[in-house]
Amino acid sequence: MPDTARRAPLPPAQSPFAADLAAGLAARPKRLAPKYFYDAAGSALFEEITRQKEYYPTRAEMEILRAHAAEIGALVPEGAALVEFGSGSSAKVRLLLDAMPGLAAYVPVDISGDFLTQAAAALRAEAPGLAVLPVAADFTQPFALPEAVRGRPLVGFFPGSTIGNFDPDAARAFLAHARRTLGAGSRFIVGVDLVKDPRLLDAAYNDAAGVTARFNLNLLARANRELATDFDLAAFTHRAVFNAPARRIEMHLVSRRAQAVHLAGRAFPFAAGESLHTESSYKYTPDGFRDLAAAAGWTPGRLWTDAAGLFSVHVLAA
Repeated sequence: MPDTARRAPLPPAQSPFAADLAAGLAARPKRLAPKYFYDAAGSALFEEITRQKEYYPTRAEMEILRAHAAEIGALVPEGAALVEFGSGSSAKVRLLLDAMPGLAAYVPVDISGDFLTQAAAALRAEAPGLAVLPVAADFTQPFALPEAVRGRPLVGFFPGSTIGNFDPDAARAFLAHARRTLGAGSRFIVGVDLVKDPRLLDAAYNDAAGVTARFNLNLLARANRELATDFDLAAFTHRAVFNAPARRIEMHLVSRRAQAVHLAGRAFPFAAGESLHTESSYKYTPDGFRDLAAAAGWTPGRLWTDAAGLFSVHVLAA
């Protein structure tokens, strides 16, 4: 377990969340990193999003993983450890475990500690012969792998097109960080959403049941719970739009009126119609992502798409 996991938690006003929120509210335009979506409530809401009929990425990626499980499993050497960056419920790795009979350990890494603990316990019950070694950490930052996997061959797993949440420069930096974490000789299996009809994107991020809106607004509810901010959730509305020149979906929380939000003794004004940019989801062409990975020091290898060509899974080698 990393030393940081044993230290007493910082006071709310001194936490990284508070510092990043204060900086984001003071920025122009206002913004906040999407990693803060994933407290226990946000993680559960995201799992609900993946079950909405409009949300194609999960179904398309699972189609690929089911169809190519044997080929993906063959990439995992005997005695290897599989490290999943941003594991969530670990639902996707379950599709691959039967194709990885020589897998020695699974290391789910996630920022939501409570959700991670529950998911790890469930997977241990399903796969009692597999060492499940969760790490509660921000996977975008350096973190320590468990002692039990050091010296083993490592394979990284980064499904869900989370790579799209980084702008291209940050995506390249993250891929380089993952390469350093996994080390020489490793492989990295990455899910990447593809460029497609904007109408499909609009529907996926503005589902009829409003689950994505609740997920977005939970970010403000989390700040109220953890940081004693005074966001009025009824005074903000969810908006997701496709930015065609940048090839990205943008999610915003838009202020319905002029107001001020308070954090650690500071007031942050919002004008009517002003937004807090909470997420971008970049879409790639297959060659565009391969070029990005190569710039981060990886050698691109196999890639697969679903039958409709909506999503892709890439294999990278260090």
